[in-house]
Amino acid sequence: MFDHFVSSVVICPLLVVLAVRFLADRLRPEAAVRFLVLSLTAAAVACLVTITAFGLKAIAELPATGAYFHFSDRIVRADTAHEPWVSWLSVALTVSAVAGIARVWWSHRRDSAAVRPYTSLGASLDASLDASPGVSLDVSPGASRGVSLDGRVLLVDDDRAAAFAIPGADGRIIVTTGMRAALDDTQYAALLAHEDAHLRGRHHRLVLLARLAAAVHPAFRLLTRRIDYLVERAADEQAAARVHDRRAVARAIGAAALISAGPGGLVSAGRSGGPLSAGRSAGLPMAPAAADLRRAGTVPRRVASLLSPLRAWSPLLLLVPAGVAVFDLVWTAECVWDLGELLYAAQI
Repeated sequence: MFDHFVSSVVICPLLVVLAVRFLADRLRPEAAVRFLVLSLTAAAVACLVTITAFGLKAIAELPATGAYFHFSDRIVRADTAHEPWVSWLSVALTVSAVAGIARVWWSHRRDSAAVRPYTSLGASLDASLDASPGVSLDVSPGASRGVSLDGRVLLVDDDRAAAFAIPGADGRIIVTTGMRAALDDTQYAALLAHEDAHLRGRHHRLVLLARLAAAVHPAFRLLTRRIDYLVERAADEQAAARVHDRRAVARAIGAAALISAGPGGLVSAGRSGGPLSAGRSAGLPMAPAAADLRRAGTVPRRVASLLSPLRAWSPLLLLVPAGVAVFDLVWTAECVWDLGELLYAAQI
Protein backbone atom coordinates (compact mmCIF):
# COMPACT_ATOMS: atom_id res chain seq x y z
CA MET A 1 0.00 0.00 0.00
CA PHE A 2 2.98 2.33 0.37
CA ASP A 3 2.79 3.27 -3.31
CA HIS A 4 -0.66 4.76 -2.66
CA PHE A 5 0.79 6.98 0.07
CA VAL A 6 3.58 8.20 -2.19
CA SER A 7 1.17 8.92 -5.03
CA SER A 8 -1.72 10.59 -3.19
CA VAL A 9 0.20 12.38 -0.44
CA VAL A 10 3.41 13.35 -2.23
CA ILE A 11 3.36 13.16 -6.02
CA CYS A 12 -0.18 14.16 -7.03
CA PRO A 13 -0.42 17.17 -4.66
CA LEU A 14 2.89 18.49 -6.00
CA LEU A 15 1.69 17.99 -9.58
CA VAL A 16 -1.49 19.93 -8.79
CA VAL A 17 0.54 22.75 -7.23
CA LEU A 18 2.75 22.94 -10.32
CA ALA A 19 -0.29 22.84 -12.61
CA VAL A 20 -2.01 25.68 -10.76
CA ARG A 21 1.10 27.86 -10.77
CA PHE A 22 1.76 27.15 -14.45
CA LEU A 23 -1.80 27.56 -15.71
CA ALA A 24 -3.02 30.44 -13.53
CA ASP A 25 -2.07 33.12 -16.08
CA ARG A 26 -2.51 30.96 -19.17
CA LEU A 27 -6.27 30.43 -18.92
CA ARG A 28 -9.28 32.71 -18.83
CA PRO A 29 -9.65 33.64 -15.14
CA GLU A 30 -13.20 32.29 -14.68
CA ALA A 31 -12.39 28.92 -16.24
CA ALA A 32 -9.02 28.78 -14.50
CA VAL A 33 -10.28 29.43 -11.00
CA ARG A 34 -13.13 26.93 -11.22
CA PHE A 35 -11.20 24.05 -12.76
CA LEU A 36 -8.11 24.62 -10.65
CA VAL A 37 -10.07 24.84 -7.40
CA LEU A 38 -11.98 21.66 -8.28
CA SER A 39 -8.69 19.90 -9.05
CA LEU A 40 -7.24 21.20 -5.80
CA THR A 41 -10.27 19.98 -3.87
CA ALA A 42 -10.16 16.54 -5.51
CA ALA A 43 -6.47 16.17 -4.67
CA ALA A 44 -7.16 17.23 -1.08
CA VAL A 45 -10.00 14.70 -0.75
CA ALA A 46 -7.78 11.96 -2.17
CA CYS A 47 -5.00 12.88 0.24
CA LEU A 48 -7.37 12.93 3.23
CA VAL A 49 -8.91 9.56 2.36
CA THR A 50 -5.47 8.02 1.84
CA ILE A 51 -3.99 9.17 5.15
CA THR A 52 -7.20 8.13 6.90
CA ALA A 53 -6.89 4.65 5.37
CA PHE A 54 -3.29 4.41 6.55
CA GLY A 55 -4.38 5.69 9.95
CA LEU A 56 -6.90 2.86 10.18
CA LYS A 57 -4.13 0.48 9.16
CA ALA A 58 -2.02 1.81 12.06
CA ILE A 59 -4.82 0.97 14.48
CA ALA A 60 -5.18 -2.46 12.89
CA GLU A 61 -1.46 -3.08 13.45
CA LEU A 62 -1.94 -3.02 17.23
CA PRO A 63 -1.99 -6.50 18.82
CA ALA A 64 -4.96 -5.49 20.97
CA THR A 65 -6.95 -4.57 17.87
CA GLY A 66 -6.11 -7.85 16.19
CA ALA A 67 -7.11 -9.81 19.27
CA TYR A 68 -10.41 -7.97 19.60
CA PHE A 69 -11.42 -8.32 15.93
CA HIS A 70 -9.85 -11.77 15.48
CA PHE A 71 -7.32 -11.05 12.73
CA SER A 72 -3.54 -11.24 12.49
CA ASP A 73 -1.91 -7.89 13.27
CA ARG A 74 1.37 -9.39 12.04
CA ILE A 75 -0.02 -9.74 8.51
CA VAL A 76 -1.26 -6.14 8.59
CA ARG A 77 2.16 -4.86 9.72
CA ALA A 78 3.93 -6.95 7.09
CA ASP A 79 2.31 -4.99 4.26
CA THR A 80 4.49 -1.97 5.03
CA ALA A 81 7.29 -3.77 6.85
CA HIS A 82 9.94 -1.75 4.98
CA GLU A 83 8.19 1.54 5.83
CA PRO A 84 6.92 0.95 9.38
CA TRP A 85 6.67 4.70 10.01
CA VAL A 86 4.11 5.45 7.32
CA SER A 87 1.03 4.24 9.20
CA TRP A 88 1.61 6.25 12.36
CA LEU A 89 2.77 9.28 10.39
CA SER A 90 -0.60 9.09 8.65
CA VAL A 91 -2.35 9.18 12.01
CA ALA A 92 -0.57 12.44 12.85
CA LEU A 93 -1.32 13.86 9.41
CA THR A 94 -4.99 12.91 9.71
CA VAL A 95 -5.33 14.57 13.11
CA SER A 96 -3.60 17.69 11.78
CA ALA A 97 -5.84 17.78 8.69
CA VAL A 98 -9.06 17.35 10.66
CA ALA A 99 -7.99 20.06 13.11
CA GLY A 100 -7.15 22.37 10.21
CA ILE A 101 -10.50 21.74 8.53
CA ALA A 102 -12.31 22.43 11.80
CA ARG A 103 -10.35 25.66 12.26
CA VAL A 104 -11.14 26.90 8.74
CA TRP A 105 -14.81 25.96 9.08
CA TRP A 106 -15.09 27.66 12.47
CA SER A 107 -13.52 30.81 11.04
CA HIS A 108 -15.96 30.67 8.13
CA ARG A 109 -18.95 30.32 10.46
CA ARG A 110 -17.67 33.13 12.67
CA ASP A 111 -17.28 35.49 9.72
CA SER A 112 -20.69 34.49 8.37
CA ALA A 113 -22.26 35.34 11.72
CA ALA A 114 -20.44 38.69 11.78
CA VAL A 115 -21.94 39.77 8.45
CA ARG A 116 -25.40 38.26 8.93
CA PRO A 117 -26.91 41.64 9.97
CA TYR A 118 -25.90 43.09 6.60
CA THR A 119 -27.83 40.45 4.67
CA SER A 120 -31.06 41.11 6.60
CA LEU A 121 -31.09 44.87 6.13
CA GLY A 122 -33.40 44.66 3.14
CA ALA A 123 -36.25 44.04 5.57
CA SER A 124 -35.00 46.05 8.53
CA LEU A 125 -33.10 49.27 7.93
CA ASP A 126 -33.06 50.12 11.62
CA ALA A 127 -30.54 47.40 12.43
CA SER A 128 -27.44 48.65 14.20
CA LEU A 129 -24.25 47.43 12.57
CA ASP A 130 -21.69 49.63 14.21
CA ALA A 131 -21.31 50.80 17.76
CA SER A 132 -19.70 54.01 16.57
CA PRO A 133 -21.99 57.05 16.74
CA GLY A 134 -23.03 58.71 13.53
CA VAL A 135 -22.94 55.57 11.42
CA SER A 136 -26.19 54.98 9.60
CA LEU A 137 -27.25 52.90 6.64
CA ASP A 138 -29.19 53.57 3.51
CA VAL A 139 -30.18 51.43 0.57
CA SER A 140 -28.76 52.49 -2.74
CA PRO A 141 -30.58 51.48 -5.91
CA GLY A 142 -27.27 50.24 -7.25
CA ALA A 143 -27.92 51.57 -10.71
CA SER A 144 -25.09 53.30 -12.47
CA ARG A 145 -24.25 53.26 -16.13
CA GLY A 146 -26.43 50.25 -16.85
CA VAL A 147 -25.43 48.23 -13.78
CA SER A 148 -28.76 47.31 -12.17
CA LEU A 149 -28.50 45.37 -8.93
CA ASP A 150 -32.14 45.39 -7.77
CA GLY A 151 -31.56 47.20 -4.48
CA ARG A 152 -28.85 44.83 -3.24
CA VAL A 153 -26.38 47.66 -2.62
CA LEU A 154 -26.15 49.05 0.91
CA LEU A 155 -24.55 52.47 1.21
CA VAL A 156 -22.98 52.79 4.66
CA ASP A 157 -22.51 56.29 6.06
CA ASP A 158 -18.85 55.93 7.00
CA ASP A 159 -15.90 58.12 6.03
CA ARG A 160 -13.62 55.10 5.77
CA ALA A 161 -13.27 53.82 2.22
CA ALA A 162 -14.46 50.24 1.71
CA ALA A 163 -16.51 48.16 -0.70
CA PHE A 164 -17.10 44.43 -0.54
CA ALA A 165 -19.62 41.71 -1.38
CA ILE A 166 -21.37 39.73 1.35
CA PRO A 167 -22.31 36.28 -0.03
CA GLY A 168 -25.39 34.30 0.81
CA ALA A 169 -28.96 33.76 -0.33
CA ASP A 170 -29.59 37.46 0.29
CA GLY A 171 -26.21 38.66 -0.95
CA ARG A 172 -25.39 42.31 -0.50
CA ILE A 173 -22.81 44.75 -1.79
CA ILE A 174 -21.56 47.09 0.93
CA VAL A 175 -20.17 50.47 -0.12
CA THR A 176 -19.18 53.19 2.32
CA THR A 177 -19.88 56.84 1.58
CA GLY A 178 -16.13 57.38 1.82
CA MET A 179 -15.55 55.03 -1.09
CA ARG A 180 -18.49 56.35 -3.10
CA ALA A 181 -17.31 59.95 -2.76
CA ALA A 182 -13.83 59.03 -3.97
CA LEU A 183 -14.99 57.40 -7.22
CA ASP A 184 -16.58 58.96 -10.26
CA ASP A 185 -19.71 57.44 -11.78
CA THR A 186 -17.78 55.28 -14.25
CA GLN A 187 -15.49 53.89 -11.57
CA TYR A 188 -18.44 53.33 -9.24
CA ALA A 189 -20.26 51.37 -11.94
CA ALA A 190 -17.15 49.22 -12.43
CA LEU A 191 -16.90 48.65 -8.68
CA LEU A 192 -20.53 47.52 -8.44
CA ALA A 193 -20.13 45.23 -11.45
CA HIS A 194 -17.01 43.70 -9.90
CA GLU A 195 -18.66 42.97 -6.56
CA ASP A 196 -21.80 41.65 -8.25
CA ALA A 197 -19.61 39.28 -10.27
CA HIS A 198 -18.40 37.81 -6.97
CA LEU A 199 -21.99 37.21 -5.89
CA ARG A 200 -23.15 35.78 -9.22
CA GLY A 201 -20.13 33.51 -9.51
CA ARG A 202 -20.37 32.38 -5.86
CA HIS A 203 -16.66 33.03 -5.60
CA HIS A 204 -16.78 32.78 -1.81
CA ARG A 205 -17.34 29.03 -2.18
CA LEU A 206 -14.22 28.68 -4.31
CA VAL A 207 -12.17 30.60 -1.76
CA LEU A 208 -13.54 28.41 1.05
CA LEU A 209 -12.74 25.20 -0.85
CA ALA A 210 -9.18 26.40 -1.46
CA ARG A 211 -8.72 27.12 2.24
CA LEU A 212 -10.14 23.74 3.24
CA ALA A 213 -7.77 22.05 0.79
CA ALA A 214 -4.86 24.02 2.26
CA ALA A 215 -5.83 22.73 5.70
CA VAL A 216 -5.44 19.15 4.45
CA HIS A 217 -2.06 19.42 2.71
CA PRO A 218 0.71 21.93 3.52
CA ALA A 219 1.71 22.27 -0.14
CA PHE A 220 -1.71 23.69 -0.98
CA ARG A 221 -1.09 26.62 1.33
CA LEU A 222 1.23 27.95 -1.36
CA LEU A 223 -1.80 28.36 -3.62
CA THR A 224 -4.31 30.22 -1.46
CA ARG A 225 -3.11 33.67 -2.55
CA ARG A 226 -2.96 32.49 -6.15
CA ILE A 227 -6.59 31.38 -5.93
CA ASP A 228 -7.54 34.69 -4.30
CA TYR A 229 -5.86 36.47 -7.20
CA LEU A 230 -7.69 34.36 -9.79
CA VAL A 231 -11.03 35.05 -8.09
CA GLU A 232 -10.37 38.78 -8.31
CA ARG A 233 -9.25 38.48 -11.93
CA ALA A 234 -12.42 36.58 -12.79
CA ALA A 235 -14.53 39.35 -11.23
CA ASP A 236 -12.43 41.98 -13.04
CA GLU A 237 -13.07 40.41 -16.44
CA GLN A 238 -16.79 39.94 -15.80
CA ALA A 239 -17.05 43.56 -14.66
CA ALA A 240 -15.22 44.72 -17.78
CA ALA A 241 -17.61 42.75 -19.97
CA ARG A 242 -20.59 44.22 -18.15
CA VAL A 243 -19.57 47.89 -18.34
CA HIS A 244 -17.93 47.42 -21.76
CA ASP A 245 -14.81 49.27 -20.65
CA ARG A 246 -11.69 47.41 -19.49
CA ARG A 247 -9.82 50.64 -18.76
CA ALA A 248 -12.61 51.87 -16.48
CA VAL A 249 -12.32 48.71 -14.39
CA ALA A 250 -8.53 49.07 -14.29
CA ARG A 251 -8.83 52.67 -13.09
CA ALA A 252 -11.42 51.66 -10.50
CA ILE A 253 -9.10 48.96 -9.13
CA GLY A 254 -6.22 51.40 -8.83
CA ALA A 255 -8.37 54.08 -7.24
CA ALA A 256 -9.97 51.66 -4.75
CA ALA A 257 -6.55 50.30 -3.76
CA LEU A 258 -5.07 53.76 -3.17
CA ILE A 259 -8.10 54.98 -1.25
CA SER A 260 -8.34 51.86 0.93
CA ALA A 261 -4.62 52.02 1.76
CA GLY A 262 -4.77 55.71 2.64
CA PRO A 263 -5.19 57.19 6.13
CA GLY A 264 -8.97 57.06 5.80
CA GLY A 265 -9.13 53.61 4.27
CA LEU A 266 -10.40 50.49 5.98
CA VAL A 267 -7.21 48.59 5.12
CA SER A 268 -5.22 50.96 7.32
CA ALA A 269 -7.77 50.46 10.10
CA GLY A 270 -7.13 46.70 10.14
CA ARG A 271 -9.31 44.43 12.24
CA SER A 272 -9.85 47.19 14.80
CA GLY A 273 -12.40 48.88 12.57
CA GLY A 274 -15.39 47.15 14.18
CA PRO A 275 -18.10 45.17 12.36
CA LEU A 276 -17.33 46.95 9.10
CA SER A 277 -13.79 45.56 9.16
CA ALA A 278 -15.13 42.12 10.07
CA GLY A 279 -17.53 42.36 7.14
CA ARG A 280 -14.73 43.25 4.76
CA SER A 281 -12.64 40.29 5.91
CA ALA A 282 -15.60 37.94 5.43
CA GLY A 283 -16.63 39.41 2.09
CA LEU A 284 -14.89 39.72 -1.25
CA PRO A 285 -13.48 43.25 -1.65
CA MET A 286 -12.40 44.91 -4.87
CA ALA A 287 -9.49 46.57 -3.10
CA PRO A 288 -6.72 44.23 -1.90
CA ALA A 289 -5.76 43.50 1.67
CA ALA A 290 -2.89 45.26 3.41
CA ALA A 291 -0.56 42.30 2.82
CA ASP A 292 -1.22 42.46 -0.92
CA LEU A 293 -0.45 46.16 -0.97
CA ARG A 294 2.84 45.62 0.85
CA ARG A 295 3.84 43.06 -1.77
CA ALA A 296 2.95 45.58 -4.47
CA GLY A 297 2.18 42.78 -6.89
CA THR A 298 -1.54 42.00 -6.99
CA VAL A 299 -2.85 45.40 -8.04
CA PRO A 300 -0.30 46.03 -10.84
CA ARG A 301 -0.90 42.54 -12.25
CA ARG A 302 -4.67 42.99 -12.26
CA VAL A 303 -4.41 46.43 -13.84
CA ALA A 304 -1.88 45.27 -16.43
CA SER A 305 -4.11 42.34 -17.39
CA LEU A 306 -7.07 44.65 -17.94
CA LEU A 307 -5.01 47.08 -20.01
CA SER A 308 -3.90 44.24 -22.27
CA PRO A 309 -6.16 42.40 -24.72
CA LEU A 310 -7.48 39.01 -23.66
CA ARG A 311 -5.07 36.32 -24.73
CA ALA A 312 -6.22 33.24 -26.58
CA TRP A 313 -6.24 30.04 -24.56
CA SER A 314 -6.72 26.38 -25.28
CA PRO A 315 -9.37 24.43 -23.34
CA LEU A 316 -7.08 21.41 -23.67
CA LEU A 317 -4.91 22.91 -20.93
CA LEU A 318 -7.71 22.14 -18.49
CA LEU A 319 -7.08 18.44 -19.07
CA VAL A 320 -3.79 18.69 -17.15
CA PRO A 321 -5.17 19.40 -13.65
CA ALA A 322 -8.36 17.45 -14.39
CA GLY A 323 -6.36 14.38 -15.43
CA VAL A 324 -4.19 14.52 -12.31
CA ALA A 325 -7.28 14.87 -10.09
CA VAL A 326 -9.15 11.96 -11.72
CA PHE A 327 -6.10 9.70 -11.53
CA ASP A 328 -5.62 10.65 -7.89
CA LEU A 329 -9.23 9.83 -6.98
CA VAL A 330 -9.15 6.48 -8.82
CA TRP A 331 -5.84 5.54 -7.20
CA THR A 332 -7.23 6.49 -3.79
CA ALA A 333 -10.28 4.29 -4.34
CA GLU A 334 -7.90 1.41 -5.05
CA CYS A 335 -6.07 2.24 -1.79
CA VAL A 336 -9.31 1.80 0.16
CA TRP A 337 -9.98 -1.45 -1.71
CA ASP A 338 -6.49 -2.71 -0.93
CA LEU A 339 -6.98 -1.94 2.76
CA GLY A 340 -10.19 -3.97 2.76
CA GLU A 341 -8.45 -6.88 1.05
CA LEU A 342 -5.56 -6.70 3.53
CA LEU A 343 -7.88 -6.84 6.52
CA TYR A 344 -9.81 -9.71 4.91
CA ALA A 345 -6.59 -11.64 4.30
CA ALA A 346 -5.54 -11.05 7.92
CA GLN A 347 -8.64 -12.71 9.33
CA ILE A 348 -7.95 -15.75 11.47
